[in-house]
Amino acid sequence: MLRRTLAPALVVACLSVSPLAAQNSSGTPEAKIAALGLTLPATSAPIANYVPAVRTGNLIFLSGHIPRDAENKVIAGKVGRDATEKDANAAARTAALALLATLKREIGDLGKVKRIVRVGGFVNAVDDFKTQPAVINGCSDLLVAVFGERGKHARAALGVASLPLGAIVEIEMIVEVE
Repeated sequence: MLRRTLAPALVVACLSVSPLAAQNSSGTPEAKIAALGLTLPATSAPIANYVPAVRTGNLIFLSGHIPRDAENKVIAGKVGRDATEKDANAAARTAALALLATLKREIGDLGKVKRIVRVGGFVNAVDDFKTQPAVINGCSDLLVAVFGERGKHARAALGVASLPLGAIVEIEMIVEVE
């Protein structure tokens, strides 16, 4: 169940800090993440034959990332059965932090981001769940809080029957960099 795998401190950090706090602060994207009371997680190598990021020209394509808690356990569950929309929104924000950690590892400095181009979000949900966009807003809102106008992006938010390792969400991203 999601409520047991999502660390309480992470839920508070993900849900109680207004994105406007970071958006209105000046400084680097990393400083804005800190102003939200968040940190980027450690990155890890993929467990299959793919890479977490591919750069072609000035675009970086980030592979799908699933949310993990502070103990690196997958935040799993199915929205509408094991978790609420609010739980899944927090997990989407956590997946966004993982994407940003991978992006930072790839480019060295999040200040090099010119634009978040596209986000693709997949929500593990029951068949009649209809508010996938509200779940993926957890990711989108964080990106706008960190990058301002440069964080606004095109997006897809899809409901799916299952995700790898039972994850509640999986999110991929395309980013334009300097």
